[in-house]
Amino acid sequence: MFREYARHLVGDRGLRQNTVQTYYRYISAWGGWCVNEGYLEAHYAQRASAMAPLPEDDGRKPGDQQAWTSEQRHELTRHVDERARDAVEAYMTLPEEDTDPLDKQRARYEALKAARDRALVFVLAYTAVRVGELLQDPNDPRRRGVRWEDIALDDGSMDVYRKKQQWDAASLPDPVISPLRSYRKLMDPPTDRWPVFPTFDQRTLAGLVQDELAERGKRPEAITERREDHARDLLLAIEEDIRPPSITTDGARSILQRLSEATEIDIDHPKHDYLAPHGGRRGMGEVLVRAFGYTVAARYLDNSEEMVRERYSHIEAGELGDVATEALSEIDSI
Repeated sequence: MFREYARHLVGDRGLRQNTVQTYYRYISAWGGWCVNEGYLEAHYAQRASAMAPLPEDDGRKPGDQQAWTSEQRHELTRHVDERARDAVEAYMTLPEEDTDPLDKQRARYEALKAARDRALVFVLAYTAVRVGELLQDPNDPRRRGVRWEDIALDDGSMDVYRKKQQWDAASLPDPVISPLRSYRKLMDPPTDRWPVFPTFDQRTLAGLVQDELAERGKRPEAITERREDHARDLLLAIEEDIRPPSITTDGARSILQRLSEATEIDIDHPKHDYLAPHGGRRGMGEVLVRAFGYTVAARYLDNSEEMVRERYSHIEAGELGDVATEALSEIDSI
């Protein structure tokens, strides 16, 4: 039974290695309790045959996983903010009379892309929401990406489908509100059911626009004419209310790779040569634990306090080291 459960965890479910290990440890701990209480004669979950399907432990400790530092967070958010401001200003200041309509559309497209990237970076940097809760996950149809109807900017909250398999409200701190508000105003989505972070992939949008207009009864030549009137299919999709899919979790990683290279941020990590999405969440966890302790951090991160203590145990170890150093100094001064 335990071996079959291990196979189930490592199957085609999209679970990460550390998640598989964590889930199996839960069941293994239950098995140990059953042995202590006399319900099982042996700890079957710990037998080599039961654990054989599990991935090997890579030996990394929680503190070894990437977490954005304050300097990295500041440099990345400053870069995307400047980039978005410049793109929006370039679009808004184009003269109406002397500008070709397609050139105006291209400028709007570039402004939208820069504003979307800025909003995405700020959300990942400050909300500590898991990237799989924010964007489309191809391995889970329930995770279709956050839509505008899920966000209440005035209340500073956002509904996300949590890892615990239920909808819950996540906080939107002040630094996130302005990028989201200006981005929404620039996009002006046809309905609140539009994704907050739609894909800008041209091949995906081209196929989507052509198929949707064909289903609405448009002839091929009419579709071609409509597309030629727009510099990008995304702009046609907005005009015709053809809802695109959200970017995927892999798409977010590609965006952050591109932005990290553009900013030339100093990144020293054995696994990632860019600021990965999960690093934003762990970086906020570091800030919260150091500023307010494990209980508050656990609530913000949507985790148990025990798990937060485990993942950020290096912080407590460092603080205890400072206490020991101070104690030794006092003893030596006597």
